[in-house]
Amino acid sequence: MNKEKKLVLRTCVCSKEVCEKKDLFRVVRTPEGNVILDLKGKANGRGAYLKKDKEIILKAQKSKVLEKKLEVSVPDNVYEEMLGLINE
Repeated sequence: MNKEKKLVLRTCVCSKEVCEKKDLFRVVRTPEGNVILDLKGKANGRGAYLKKDKEIILKAQKSKVLEKKLEVSVPDNVYEEMLGLINE
């Protein structure tokens, strides 16, 4: 029996596009109130997904859509980290 992996879809909070989880960054507000980039998708806390796309990340940073979703201010280094990972 070959068990196929289920396709996990999530919606980007900025573009409202439904994408595979692997094509999105998960940004998490931890129970302590910190905002981190969750690369493994396992961190505890409130998560929001952003498409791995430079335009989308910059738009999200400008519109503060993550801050509205996570109800906490998102430090610039989170956005910089995402942009850095895209350019690799």
